[in-house]
Amino acid sequence: MAKGLIKNAYIVSPGYEFDGGAIVIENGKIAKVLQPGTPLPTDADWVYDAEGNLVMPGFIDVHTHGAVGVDVCDADDPTAIEKIAKAKLEEGCTAWCPTTLTLPPEQLEASLKHVAEYRKNEKYSKVLGVHLEGPFVNPACCGAQNPAYLRKPDIEEVKRLHAITPVCQVSYAPEAEVGDGAKFARDCLEMGIVPSAGHTKCSYKEFKAIYAAGLRHLTHFCNQMTPLHHRDIGLVGAGLLLDDLRAEMICDKIHLCPEMIELAFQTKDPETILLITDSMRASHMPDGPSSLGGLEVIVKDGAARLASNGALAGSILKMNVALKNVWEITGMPLSVLVKTTSYNQALEHGLEDTLGCIEPGYTADITVLDDESFAVKAVFIDGEKRL
Repeated sequence: MAKGLIKNAYIVSPGYEFDGGAIVIENGKIAKVLQPGTPLPTDADWVYDAEGNLVMPGFIDVHTHGAVGVDVCDADDPTAIEKIAKAKLEEGCTAWCPTTLTLPPEQLEASLKHVAEYRKNEKYSKVLGVHLEGPFVNPACCGAQNPAYLRKPDIEEVKRLHAITPVCQVSYAPEAEVGDGAKFARDCLEMGIVPSAGHTKCSYKEFKAIYAAGLRHLTHFCNQMTPLHHRDIGLVGAGLLLDDLRAEMICDKIHLCPEMIELAFQTKDPETILLITDSMRASHMPDGPSSLGGLEVIVKDGAARLASNGALAGSILKMNVALKNVWEITGMPLSVLVKTTSYNQALEHGLEDTLGCIEPGYTADITVLDDESFAVKAVFIDGEKRL
């Protein structure tokens, strides 16, 4: 493969950042990271001048339903996955997890077949694996999940879907009234799937049993889960208290107010926070009517809400904007925050030795952002410029 060079870069990677650096890419991997003033190779087949902009590991969005007018679960549209993958690339995502909704089994199966087809030729962002959000959720915490298709946690259904294309995460309600949450968590872990508590009324006491079974992930932290209370700290309290409990965060300043974002980052180790978009089909689209899982949605002033009751219905957030929001709210160094956009996701899915860092030997999945607006300037996947 061609040898490439990214020069004049403000390089940001977990644990370090510096201006005036360069990256040598060979065979789709990072071969060298050059400090300012180091002589640049003269035998590169291509050179990209970053012009002092931010150069960081490609983002990984592990929770996203759709964009540009299409949804992962549009079973009748075989082009939906490719369209979303292209939109995610435009946000700086080099990998993503197509995320499903609470829908009939046959619709989920058809949708995963489209994912499997896209994986044969990943023209845009790579698919890390499928994230099943639902259908195993608490009826009292549906949010924008369609209550008509709720069912008990069923590992056999997960196995059927996993056989179509790999499932990497399942968000479900682990409380006893929904099913045996501890056993389901163990079954998922045995399959190499991340179990996650979401759309749940689980108390803190009950959650500790699920935690003991190995569950270490919370779906869209604070949203559709038991809130913090002084007599039962719920799952929000669990997320703040338990050091190794990972939390997805939708940092659009709507799902979480700026003060909650600041509190979470001051309380939790940033290595346990995963920025997500939870984007739906209206992402990358103008305000107006939309839909999610068969439910009518209205998008207005940056928020997607169910037409029926005003409940938030996913988001129209983009990953580069999420990072910008957190940076502005917390004031933390980008070398710390960059963990939340890629490395933590890679770590959770056993890819921490290949993705999420700008270090020799890592896959050359790289995003270039404007150093002021955080707009995406370029994206490289396996050392190839895709945007």
